[in-house]
Amino acid sequence: MRLLRVPRPRSLAGQLFAMQAVLIAVLVAGYALFTYVSDRSQAEEAAGRQAMAVARSVADAPSVRDAIRTTDPTKPLQPYALQVQRDTDVDFVTIMNPRGIRWTHPDETLIGQHFLGHIGPALRGKSFTETYTGTLGPSVRAVTPVLDNGHLVGLVSAGINAPPTTKRAPDHVPALIRLAGGALVLAGIGTYVINARLRRSTHGLNAAELSRMHDYHQAALHAVREGLLMLDAQYRVALMNDGGRELLGVGDAAVGRSVAELGLPAPLTGALLSAEPRVDELHLTASRVLLVNTSPVTGGERRGTVATPRDVTALQALTGELDSERGFTQALRSQAHEAANRLHTVVSLIELGRAEEAVDFATAELELAQTLTDEVISAVSEPVLAALLLGKAAQANERGVELVISEQSGIDDGLLPAGLPPRDLVTVLGNLIDNAMDAAQGTVRARVTVTAFTDGSGLVLRVADTGAGVDPAHAEAVFRRGWSTKPAGPAGRGLGLALVRQAVNRHDGTLTVAEAAGGGAEFEVRLPLPTTAPAADGEAAGSEADAPEDLARRPVQPTLPGGDL
Repeated sequence: MRLLRVPRPRSLAGQLFAMQAVLIAVLVAGYALFTYVSDRSQAEEAAGRQAMAVARSVADAPSVRDAIRTTDPTKPLQPYALQVQRDTDVDFVTIMNPRGIRWTHPDETLIGQHFLGHIGPALRGKSFTETYTGTLGPSVRAVTPVLDNGHLVGLVSAGINAPPTTKRAPDHVPALIRLAGGALVLAGIGTYVINARLRRSTHGLNAAELSRMHDYHQAALHAVREGLLMLDAQYRVALMNDGGRELLGVGDAAVGRSVAELGLPAPLTGALLSAEPRVDELHLTASRVLLVNTSPVTGGERRGTVATPRDVTALQALTGELDSERGFTQALRSQAHEAANRLHTVVSLIELGRAEEAVDFATAELELAQTLTDEVISAVSEPVLAALLLGKAAQANERGVELVISEQSGIDDGLLPAGLPPRDLVTVLGNLIDNAMDAAQGTVRARVTVTAFTDGSGLVLRVADTGAGVDPAHAEAVFRRGWSTKPAGPAGRGLGLALVRQAVNRHDGTLTVAEAAGGGAEFEVRLPLPTTAPAADGEAAGSEADAPEDLARRPVQPTLPGGDL
């Protein structure tokens, strides 16, 4: 047989009202029980005092002692006991001999029988009260001795049968019902007010919906790969998902701390502390390129900030590759135009009947291009770096800058370990060369000198230019994101050297800037290698760099991101 189930209130207001109703019912029942027990105890105490007073008055009456001395005490004592019983509003007054044989009783048929109750303390001369069930039912009775010149001659018992509590209890029921009803009305009004306020605060969602939304919220936080960071009005971290901890490089202890205490780069900290929204801002951490968006949370007043960092390290590298490809395409277009001019020259010489001069001209061009390529590869036989240098040579010639590979350079193929990704090498050297070309372009005898070799400390990459140089006061600021001496383009400036430092830091290397020997700036990168080959210092790894017009004839190879300062 299925039991009838009481429907549970689903709304928070219903649950609150039900809880208050149960609480009020418990309080009313407890109050009623307390009142009953308290009234009964007080009534018993009052009845005991009243019975004791009557019993002692009877025991102290001289007429009672005189009647006890007679041969038939019942005759004078029975009318007297009934009169006292009526006058004092007690239910019985019993006078008995020391053996407990009744001389008086409200029921005359019981006179001469033994008293039902305890008389031991009274026989010892002590008055006492007790609750006992006798011939008239449960009663509160008092028993006291009757003394005549110090001798025990009899006993007196007076009692009250009906407990006053049971008579007065019905009088409390209407008051309790009214009290409970008033409390329930107040509870209903309070519940309605609280429910309305909660509905406004929770946008009409009940407790079940809030719980379900919390579950979805937690699941979404852990599922989203992008970072999510929520700050309160005091810019303390109120919430951060797993993606945010990974991207920002902080742990669980970040929650509850101020953004300024997280040890983030200054530009990123400034963006998070800003009261203005930020849209798709690029920021660099120790190992990542982040795209950061921030939005203030308002509701009449500022309540906090929501920030969403996104990892665009790979995207930034691909963007740099695309920019390099565009540069190479322009260089190839220029070289194609120059090759067409040379081909027209050869054709014209043939048409003029100067075939031998045409062959000599074409042969010289091919030999020079191949010789320069061989020189680059012999100095730096590492294929990735060689391809980068050949491509940058074409770009430099296009921009009117001489790219020189110093005689100190020398890196054999297979020397670099697998733990040093080619992309990082291209990022470091490519950005340094592009930055140097920007600095040297437009100067007299514009030149960029590249040195790449290994020594006891690892791989050394050095790029010098003939530009204006770097102010020593800016030696540290030059590597920060956003710092630049050039006008900002559509994508901003100051990212190239910041990417270089980020790549160098990933491999525990060092990056320094100093004044070049011939003026300008010289950037040096040192990357530790697990195993190093004999140093190439002082050895001639290739012939001296040729003239800029010869470098322009070197084949152009694709490379990765270009940089800027």
